[in-house]
Amino acid sequence: MPPMPNSAPDDRDIYSVGRLNAEARALLEGAFPLIWVQGELSNVSRPSSGHLYFTLKDASAQIRCAMFRGNNRFLRFRPEDGAQVVVRANLSLYEARGDYQLIVQSMEAAGDGALQRTFEALKQKLAAEGLFDAAHKVDLPALPRRIGVITSPTGAAIRDILSVLARRFPAIPVLVYPVPVQGQGAGAEIAATIRRADARRDCDVLIVARGGGSLEDLWAFNEEIVARAIYDCGLPIVSGVGHEVDFTIADFVADRRAPTPSVAAEMVSPDRNEWLNQLRALDAELYKRLARRIERLGERLAWLGKRLQQQHPGQRLRQRAQRLDELEQRLHRATYSALHRRTARLATVHAQLQRHHPGARLQHLRDLHSALARRLNVAVQTQLKQLRQHLAAFARALDTVSPLATLERGYAIVTLSDGRVLHDAQHVRPGDSIEARLARGRLRCSVDAIEPPPGSRTDS
Repeated sequence: MPPMPNSAPDDRDIYSVGRLNAEARALLEGAFPLIWVQGELSNVSRPSSGHLYFTLKDASAQIRCAMFRGNNRFLRFRPEDGAQVVVRANLSLYEARGDYQLIVQSMEAAGDGALQRTFEALKQKLAAEGLFDAAHKVDLPALPRRIGVITSPTGAAIRDILSVLARRFPAIPVLVYPVPVQGQGAGAEIAATIRRADARRDCDVLIVARGGGSLEDLWAFNEEIVARAIYDCGLPIVSGVGHEVDFTIADFVADRRAPTPSVAAEMVSPDRNEWLNQLRALDAELYKRLARRIERLGERLAWLGKRLQQQHPGQRLRQRAQRLDELEQRLHRATYSALHRRTARLATVHAQLQRHHPGARLQHLRDLHSALARRLNVAVQTQLKQLRQHLAAFARALDTVSPLATLERGYAIVTLSDGRVLHDAQHVRPGDSIEARLARGRLRCSVDAIEPPPGSRTDS
């Protein structure tokens, strides 16, 4: 009997749609590295999230693409339908719809990619050589005697520059060096013109400029020959190439970089209205300072006139004569007063001298010396008597405790051969040498026998 359809366990590995898409995505992402793909943009969409969605296609196929906000903020151009681009992307799959797609990391316009890589390589090379160092850059002149402009004589850039210079300071002459600013050989022409302007020194400052354009249009200003000509130039150079978002190698080497040709013209030329205002302010300040100076000099002149009248020789002679008479009278009075004081002082000193005659003083000192000598003799005798009494008492006390007194009573001090005092008979042996000190003299003895003290026990 055949089994029923569900009577045995089902061992088939059944995929869900989500699992299938997830494993397909993992397979795609693991099998392909980061790749470059070229194609035409279509269906470009920019939702409010900031992400960029589009389709990349060629004549035979197309593929959906997503470029997230963190990557598309580095784009140097705005992607539009129909544009040819080269993208660097990971191959992936959008699981929710099962769509095969590219996750784009970077994008560049087709044709600009090689130029951009050449630009970056040259930029790194020249930076390593020090062509971009700030220490090499020089300041622009505050008031140039002539401004040189290296640009196309027919482009919009020269019209903008001349318009700005005429508006700001028309008195400064402008010398235009006509050169081609794009196309084959334009870079060599620009470099040669920079070197020629540097050699002639007809100008104080140079503007190297052209209007905006694509990277290919601006390429003449990215050539190494132009960069080295700018670096070697002794004149200050302002680079005004393209628009604000355009950067060229010439911008990095030049002494100043202007975002546009018009701004370059503003940087090298002073503002005549500002200068006129400064000159008017300086003129007014000079007038005020001169007026104050003249006023002070007038006051000083009047003061000196008064001093001259006061210092007139006749006036001074009369004053000096009067002063001389006054000093003569003061001298007479001072002399008489001083003589009177000296006389009174002499009398006083004479009286004091009589009272302090040295004879009476000497006699008094002799009497005092005799009395003190007698008192000293009595005191010395008394002191000696007391000291003798104390000495006798100390001698009696010392004799009482002196070991010599003990020796006088027939005792002796016994010492060993090394000088130690012998206190116990057990500390010597028969035949040992000992010494006995008497009241008068010493005895050197030899031990014949040792007897214990009375009442002590001896070994049998």
